[in-house]
Amino acid sequence: QVRLMESGGGAVQAGGSLRLSCAGPTFAYDTYYMAWFRQAPGKEREGVAVLDLTNGSPYYHNAVKGRFTVSEDSAKRAIYLEMNNLEPDDAAMYYCAAQWPAIVDCAIFRGSGYPEYWGQGTQVTVSS
Repeated sequence: QVRLMESGGGAVQAGGSLRLSCAGPTFAYDTYYMAWFRQAPGKEREGVAVLDLTNGSPYYHNAVKGRFTVSEDSAKRAIYLEMNNLEPDDAAMYYCAAQWPAIVDCAIFRGSGYPEYWGQGTQVTVSS
């Protein structure tokens, strides 16, 4: 069983920044991909950023390119989502997810191909 744990959510004003953290798989960490998803009330869960842990390649939803950065600390088996210039539309519950094997399908940015393992989520609130 893969357990994921997010932290770092909170409330900020538009234009502010937050950094989310996720403790990832403890076994064979670098054979997964990990991802950040978000879900706002009344909307579908959408992929925000993906990090292929086999080669370090990041992938982003167009809506967050240039503002969000996904990174990892392999020694800590953790990934991060640095969110800058936050907008009210970024407000959502953010989830960390993981998939093995690490076959990244960018369909997750279009609402399909969801990973198998999920965290409980952390809330991000952005006020205008």
